[in-house]
Amino acid sequence: MSRVGVMVLGPAGAGKSTFCNEIISHMQTIGRRAHIVNLDPAAEPNKYEFTVDIRDLISLEDVMEELDLGPNGALIYCFEYLMQNLDWLDEEIGDYNDEYLLFDCPGQIELYTHIPVLPNIAQHLQISLNFSLCATYLLEAPFIVDSSKFFSGSLSAMSAMILLELPHINILSKLDLIKDEYGRKKLKRFLNPDPLILTDEANKDTNPKFHHLNQCIAQLVDDFGMVQFLPLEAKNPDSVNTILSYIDDVTQWAENVEPKEPNDQIEIDEM
Repeated sequence: MSRVGVMVLGPAGAGKSTFCNEIISHMQTIGRRAHIVNLDPAAEPNKYEFTVDIRDLISLEDVMEELDLGPNGALIYCFEYLMQNLDWLDEEIGDYNDEYLLFDCPGQIELYTHIPVLPNIAQHLQISLNFSLCATYLLEAPFIVDSSKFFSGSLSAMSAMILLELPHINILSKLDLIKDEYGRKKLKRFLNPDPLILTDEANKDTNPKFHHLNQCIAQLVDDFGMVQFLPLEAKNPDSVNTILSYIDDVTQWAENVEPKEPNDQIEIDEM
């Protein structure tokens, strides 16, 4: 039987850890279970403890101190070390069947653009551990409502989609930070965006010499036709449930669940 895993991606501060915690909270309310696999060697647990924690193998702080590396160099070293010790990850993950594993990943984009660390981990989970995986990519709603920043975020999301080769769900987080009605109306254009229309708005705020570049980027995003976003309000159960239903669909969770043993039949007294 296949196991279900969700790789939670996005830039630092996008709300990945909060997303993991709220998914677990919601799943507990509906009688399901999930666990966080922390792949960030600098992260600390928040609402829920990590079931698996890369810091038990190697931590960013130790690497920086012992090897005199900066944070980015130390992060890459940590993941190279993890790739050499995937048997540790296999053992720590253990035998989870009907439960979700949420792989909380660092925000550094170079882990799948410059070096193929996260794509290799994804491939290992699928092939060696029989995981049904999907990726979620989070971007902050207050960041994305700027058209030029929307294209920046869209390109990073596309990079993750293309390089990880996983079913992919893009999420706009922190909607609760946009409180005014005008901001929320403006945000709707970015959930299922038309990049070519947004280019005109972006061009108003950029130097004319970049207009052709903006047009080319918009055309690229439009040609792929893959950049759509689901809204996330972390404290709204309906919002979390909608995203969970999308994850269930793309990972085929229902098909992977072991059939439950039937309850004992109720005895009926003889008449």
